[in-house]
This record gives sequence, structure tokens and C-alpha cells, in this order.
Amino acid sequence: MLSLPEKIIFILAAVASGYGAYCAAIRITRIVARGRGKPDYRVAQRRLLSVAFKVISFQPVFRLRFWPSLFHGLVAWGFIYYLLVNLGDILVAFIPGFHFLGEGIVGDLYRLGSDILSVAVLTGMAALIIRRFVLKPEAMNTRNDIQLDPLTRRGIRQDSAIVSAFILLHVGARFLGESMRLAEAGADVWQPFATSIMPIWDGMSAMTLKVGEHLAFWLALGAILAFVPYFLFSKHLHLFMAPLNFLLKPERYSIGELSALDFDDDSIEQFGALRLEDLGWEQLLDSYACIMCYRCQEVCPAYNTGKILSPAVMEINKRYLMNIEGAKLATGASSTQSLLEFVIPAEAVWACTACGACVDICPVGNEPMRDIMDIRRALILMENDFPEPLQTAFRGMERTGNPWNIPPAERLKWAEGLNVPTVTQNPGFDVLWWVGCAPATDARAQKTARAFAQILNAAGVNFAVLGEQEQCTGDAARRAGNEYLFNELATANVEILNEVNPKHIVTTCPHCLHTLKNEYPAFRGNYDVVHHSQMIQELMADGRIQIRSQVRDENSNNQYRREKTVFHDPCYLGRQNGILREPRSILEKAGANLVEMKDQGNKSFCCGAGGAQMWKEEEHGVERVSASRFRQAQETGAAILAVGCPFCLTMLNDANIEAGESMQVLDVAELLLARMDTPFDK
Repeated sequence: MLSLPEKIIFILAAVASGYGAYCAAIRITRIVARGRGKPDYRVAQRRLLSVAFKVISFQPVFRLRFWPSLFHGLVAWGFIYYLLVNLGDILVAFIPGFHFLGEGIVGDLYRLGSDILSVAVLTGMAALIIRRFVLKPEAMNTRNDIQLDPLTRRGIRQDSAIVSAFILLHVGARFLGESMRLAEAGADVWQPFATSIMPIWDGMSAMTLKVGEHLAFWLALGAILAFVPYFLFSKHLHLFMAPLNFLLKPERYSIGELSALDFDDDSIEQFGALRLEDLGWEQLLDSYACIMCYRCQEVCPAYNTGKILSPAVMEINKRYLMNIEGAKLATGASSTQSLLEFVIPAEAVWACTACGACVDICPVGNEPMRDIMDIRRALILMENDFPEPLQTAFRGMERTGNPWNIPPAERLKWAEGLNVPTVTQNPGFDVLWWVGCAPATDARAQKTARAFAQILNAAGVNFAVLGEQEQCTGDAARRAGNEYLFNELATANVEILNEVNPKHIVTTCPHCLHTLKNEYPAFRGNYDVVHHSQMIQELMADGRIQIRSQVRDENSNNQYRREKTVFHDPCYLGRQNGILREPRSILEKAGANLVEMKDQGNKSFCCGAGGAQMWKEEEHGVERVSASRFRQAQETGAAILAVGCPFCLTMLNDANIEAGESMQVLDVAELLLARMDTPFDK
């Protein structure tokens, strides 16, 4: 129990600490409020239970690095419990004879929890300190060629050291103080760990133990009062900001969905983001939630192939820039340094494949990819500054409705000799097939289109295509940053689709799927859209597609051998839209001996074509993204690499050619067609 002078000192210190924290919190709130838009608090109400589960279970963290995640979890679970412990210790210190939660079973369980979790926090923290400061794994740092300000580099280590020291001091002092209390009062079976270290205090007088208890109280609780104002400027702020991030993040159809820009509002002077205040409020909140764990960097295909892009470094640089520019931002002034000057270089901006891996893996809900897309928008729409090769694709989309610059009159040439009716020829269709630019114009992707057309006809599907009316969905334009061009394409396409009014839409391109399904609703285009693998699986389940019991190799008289087949998950099919099982189900039912790559499912590695990379030269690195992914496929020992995206087909087929054609690269529709029970022309 504290003496009266100690109580007065504690209250005064608490008021000072609270005032410092209040000032810091107001500054942070004002900085976040400088971002575009406003939070929708109704979204937070709907998410309360799911976010509570995420926070308590620590589930997002355990998706990568199990042991570090476990140690981090021990610290986090202990800290959550310590909110109760600290409250109890203060009440006990201020109220004579008070027993927090009583002396019955509830109090016993409370003491057991505090004892176990104290040791858990100290164990977890010790392991994390050894990992960061002794082992220094590459995953906890970035390459020297990445734009990380020298002050920021030093600040990260300093921040980590201060936070680590605080946790050890706070929890360690409390744990030792409790063992001193037990040395005086007697062992407690409900505090086995604290009881086990009681012998170290043998021989000490009651007065000495009392002094020790008071010292431990001040080290434990005093450390909090001293740390709280600093806490709001440290990475430890993620303890509060991560739950807020999960609660308030705008609702999206997919992690890859981008927000539309209003080109009809004459009051808007800035499109995209060049400075901190140009970003959305949620993008500024991201940096305060960032734990600096580098997980997004670890899964980034650009970083892993030697490009100078690190989504983690971008978020960290944002955080330190907000600390530097915070006083200006909080008062409504403009920041003095641009994002390209301090946060991320232009070369890194154009290296992003928009695959969404960084968004998917982040344990605190950050979305680095969106910052990059907004910077691209500003570079194109405000600065007219972008890689020259993109101009050809933009011109093609503007003039002919596709980046290949193929005239609309040739849009259906791929279907010659096949029964592929247009909506005019078959107005009573059940399914509209959105063919997509690649299957309609690219020679290799056309084989996928022909295979799927034959599958639909064999299954008796009543379908139609738009033919010459179909044009690019605008995916590449949007992810390159040319939002105005995307706006024009989307508006025109929605007008056509709403006139046709399809019951269902199927497409062989995940990028078309994503855009039609997730991004056209913002343009009043709401459609039931499926990938061709989903439709094929449904047709197989209905018995409308039959597989031959024996399939022969066309090049020999030998019976078809179940060669190993590996499926590459396209980013915009698996990670962005959750379509993972259907392609594999088709391959398995078709008799494939299915194996998996190291990075598969939601953690799939990009082919390198996304984010408009298909239409420009890949940024400088140690290897091409497609080559890295193809090597993963080779490591499985598979003879066939199956895909479900025309861009992946092109990129991985090119990588296959460069590797000496060691594998067959085929779309799932092509593989299925070869094994169907109905003979087709080849």
C-alpha cells in the first residue's frame, strides 16, 4: 500500500502523463483527419465481434513465421491481461485492505493468470529481443539499396530497444514485486512461478521486502506513466491502431478493389496522391498501425526479385514523415516533402505488380498497394509522368478498345469454325461469356478461348458473346494509374451490359472477373460473375461433362500416364477473389496427379504481369518475376503447369521457353478438353 505522499506523487504523475498522451492523441487524430474521406462508424459496429476475435486470437499474425508469431502472441496476450492487472495493482495500492477480485476462486484464477502470463510475456520478449538484436534475420530488415532514411534506420532500432526495455521493466518489476510480497506473506499455490523464485529473497527483513515491493510498484507502474506519452509516437501504438484499422477500414468487395475518382466534381484539384495529405484517412492510419514486421516485404514479388520496392519500408517512411511533418499537418498546413522525395522512389512505384500479397499478409490490416496505386494516379493524371511503353497500351484501349490495338472487327476471328453466337444471334442466352482482350486477340490465349467454347457447346450451355461490342474492362489502365481511361471504359461497358442485362457472366480472365464483379458496382454495374473454372466445376458436378476413363497420349500408342501437374494460382483469382478449390477440383477429376508449389493458394507468388506490368518493361532487379515463379513450378518435378489466367499463361509460357521448354504450360480448360469423352477437332 502506498503512503499518502506516494499517492499524491502518483496522481500528479498520472495527470502529467495523461495530459502528454492527450496532446499526442489529438495530434495523431488531426493528422489522420487530414486524409481524404471520413470513416463510416456503422461499419465498425458490424465488425465488433470479428475484430474482437482477431485481437484475442492473434489469428492474422500466425499466417507466417510460426515461432516468432507465438512469442509475439505471448507478449500480446499478456499485455491484454495486464490491463486488468495494472488496474488491480493501483486499486490495491490506494485502498487499505483491498483484495482485487476477492479471495475466492475468481481471485485465485486471476492471480494464476497474472502469474502465468507474466512469465509468458518475459519469455516471449526475451526471444524477440534475441531474434532482433542478436540473430538479426534478413526478414527483419531490408536491403541497403532500398530508400530508408538514415534517421529512420536508427529510429527503428532505437524504438525497438526502448519498447523492449519498457516491457521487460514493467512486467519484470511487477513479477519480482509479487514474489517479494509472497516471501513476506507466504507461498501461494495459485502463483507457482512467483512462489518458485521466493528463495532468492531469503534472509531479507520484512522492512527490506516492503521497500522492495514499493520499488517494484514504482518501476512497474511508474514505467507506464513515463512510457505513455512516448508510446503514442512509437511502433507500440499498433496495440490500439491495429484494432481501429480492422474496425474502420472501408468495406470492399475484394482486397484489390480500388476506389473510383469523381471527374465530374470541378472542386477537386488533386487526383491521386503526391503528398501525405493527398492519401485517404485509412492510408494514414495504416502507418500508425504498422508494426514494422516486414511481412509484406517478405511476400512482395518485386522485392523478392531484386527490385527496389519494399511495401514495408514505404509504410515505415510514411510513419516517420508523419512524425517529422506532424506539427504542420495537425494545424492544416501542407507537408514540405513529397511522397516520392521521402517515402518511395518512382522506380519502386512502377515495380509493383498490384498482386495484393502485401495487403493479404499484413497482420494489422494495412494496404500498402493502395498507396502505390494512388501515387501512380497522381503521376499520370497530374504530372503526365509514366513509363513510355504504357502509352502504346493506353492508345490501343482508347482507339480500338483493347491494349493489343486489334480492330473490333477482328474481335471474333479466334472463333472461326466454332459455334460461338453473339448476343444478336442468340438473344435468349442464359450465360454471357465475357471473352476478354487476351483470349480474343493474343495467339496463345486464343487456344484457351477455343477450348472453353468447345466445352460449353459439349455441355449444352446456352451462351453468347458480345463480339465487336466487347472491349477492355480497363483493369490495366486502372492499375497503371490512368483512372480517367478506366472511367471511360467502365462507363461504356456498364452501359452495354445493362442494356444486354445478362443473368450470368462467365470469363476466362481473372482480371476481367475482378473488374466486372468488384469494381463495376461503383459504376452501377451489378452482375453475377464467375470464372470459367467455377462454371466448369459446376457442369462437371451436374454430369454435363464426361471424362474418358482412359486417355491416350497423342504422340504415342501408350496409355496416358498420370503425370504430375502443378496449378499456379493467379493473384486475381485466388488471393483477390478466393477461387482456390475449383481449378484443382477440375484437374483432379480429369485425372491429373496434382502437386503444389511452395507458394500456393492465398500466398501464391505473382506471375509478374499484374499492375500493368504486361505492357511495360519490368523494373531493374536480379531476375524476372515470371522466372522466379516458374522455378518454383520446376521444383515440384511436375511435367505440366496448369493456369487459369491468360496473363499468367503468357508470362509462364515465356519463362518456360527461356528455361528450354521443360514443362507444358496449359490453361485448365485446355487440359480438361484433352480428357473429355467427346472427340473434338484439334
